[in-house]
Amino acid sequence: MTLGIALVVTGQHQAAAADVQSADLTHGTADVVEPSPWQVRLRALGVITDDKGYVDGIPGSGLSYSNTAIPELDLSYYFTDNLAAELILGTTYANIYGSGTISDLGKIGKTWVLPPTLTLQYHFTNFGAFKPYVGAGANYTIFYNQNTGSADSLDVKNAFGAAVQVGFDYTLDRHWGVNFDVKKLFLKPKFETAIGGTNFTGKAKLNPWLIGTGITYRF
Repeated sequence: MTLGIALVVTGQHQAAAADVQSADLTHGTADVVEPSPWQVRLRALGVITDDKGYVDGIPGSGLSYSNTAIPELDLSYYFTDNLAAELILGTTYANIYGSGTISDLGKIGKTWVLPPTLTLQYHFTNFGAFKPYVGAGANYTIFYNQNTGSADSLDVKNAFGAAVQVGFDYTLDRHWGVNFDVKKLFLKPKFETAIGGTNFTGKAKLNPWLIGTGITYRF
């Protein structure tokens, strides 16, 4: 009789322990929250151009451009933990100056620049909160609101270009983080201008570096 009671009591304890373990597992599973595939970043961005270019038919002619600092917004979508696409949105301007044999022209004109850029990124996920990435893609740059300086007219043509990038996110919690990012755009638009009543064509080799830092929010 005593043995039977002991077996019953032992069975009850084992069943209770199993129920507790099952409840713990169920609770742990419920607490797991998959991150959203959507992420936004807001950066302060420095735009540093190459001072290269030329005017057709004028030997030794060159061009240089102003550097700027602007706000930039980007939107990312994660296909997997490692693979993401990023769309970069921001606009800036470039003052265009003559150099070399046309340096006496000074400021030739000014154009606003809108270079939406789409990159495909690979994110490394084995460094804890530190998440470096590399990316490559393309941009289509729109030149608008163009004004003249020493030129009579100025028309910088819209152009496609390639883009590469490297950067990292450092996550502070499930949603927030900080970001540092460097991009290189390969951008060489053609242009038409008139100076002193004579029409000219040429190529502006801006090829800007985009160096930015800011905050990240993962939905």
